[in-house]
Amino acid sequence: MVHSWRDSVPLSDEQTLVRDSIREICQEFDREYWRERDENEEYPHEFVETLSDHGWLGILIPEEYGGAGMQTTEVAVMMEEIAANGGGFSAAQAVHGGIYNSTPLVKYADEELKSELLPKVADGEVAIQSFGLTEPNAGSDSTSIETSAERVSAEQRSADPSDVTASEDGDEYVINGQKIWISRVDATDYLVLMARTTPREAVDKRTEGISMFLVDVEEAYDQDALEIQQIPKTASGFVHSYEMWFSDLRIPADRLIGEEGRGFYQVLDGLNEERLAIAAECVGLAEVSLERGIEYANEREVFGRQIGSNQSIQHPLAEAYTETLAAKQLLYGAAETIESASQKETGAMANAAKYRAAEAAFAAADAAVQTHGGFGVAREYDVERYFREARLTRIVPITQQLVLNYISENVLGLPRSY
Repeated sequence: MVHSWRDSVPLSDEQTLVRDSIREICQEFDREYWRERDENEEYPHEFVETLSDHGWLGILIPEEYGGAGMQTTEVAVMMEEIAANGGGFSAAQAVHGGIYNSTPLVKYADEELKSELLPKVADGEVAIQSFGLTEPNAGSDSTSIETSAERVSAEQRSADPSDVTASEDGDEYVINGQKIWISRVDATDYLVLMARTTPREAVDKRTEGISMFLVDVEEAYDQDALEIQQIPKTASGFVHSYEMWFSDLRIPADRLIGEEGRGFYQVLDGLNEERLAIAAECVGLAEVSLERGIEYANEREVFGRQIGSNQSIQHPLAEAYTETLAAKQLLYGAAETIESASQKETGAMANAAKYRAAEAAFAAADAAVQTHGGFGVAREYDVERYFREARLTRIVPITQQLVLNYISENVLGLPRSY
């Protein structure tokens, strides 16, 4: 059942088509499907493949490379619907990387790499589901990453006759280091990897000297240069996260994406758009949580009447609705203006949308669990999963506190706090 308030934001004809198409696909995957994926910690291959078969993983890829050539608002519609139709935040996260990890290639890769790879991503032949940035000793301070990529020329390699692993095709980068909390490594063909090509102590600004690379995961295994270990966790049970170790991984120099040393700025370039997609996923999670809470409140009878007639049940759901509606209006308002507004304005709106949407998701999931009483922690009613996911949204991809830091400094003009 789709409540009418779910469609409170006016959409263009194209956006309505996206919404209706995604809804139709999601109807093929019922509550039991998502419950089983979570309980068995099994990646939803069938769901992702269905979206891929319909071309939705290429939603942001330009038409000249076989994609749909759509924009941020259409992605927001798509991700909200995936979450709101029963899959929750985890279902949206299952395809999030597959959509956004191709955008650095669109913006920065050379034409040869784009022509080779993007059409394959658009038609679902290959997936770029993983983005390797976070490290144990860096966390949210991305400029402190220690993974290194050293460029080695053909002449340097030929000087070492014992180096039997070296390619004869040209220059290479040799990568060493460690990453953590890297998602969907078990469901990807390629990894977009961030590494230092210049040590932090050797650059004038800490944001310099970081570069972006495209890593063929299978080739990394073939070189015996990659080791991974899954991280046990409670939220997003079917979207797995990994710790990764790189040991003398060799990749061709033409797998550098964009300009050497400018990778950090390349990441920032698409950050606001991706943050709005996260906000949309949170809004969708809030909506499905509310729907399950409302449904149970209308069905469950105690002391001879529906529990939804009690104000102690009504008010938390109604309050969560107001938060969800406000977050949704902020989200789509920001998405509509992101192409024309300044970077400072879009940064403020994208961060505010993510903050409000995560708070709305938590309020809605908490109200849904409370409405269910003891059954709120039973797997058969799903809201316990939504609550776990809602708690996660206040941490990833950026904590609520860091959002407030950003707004304090960049919008309110307060002194930097860190």
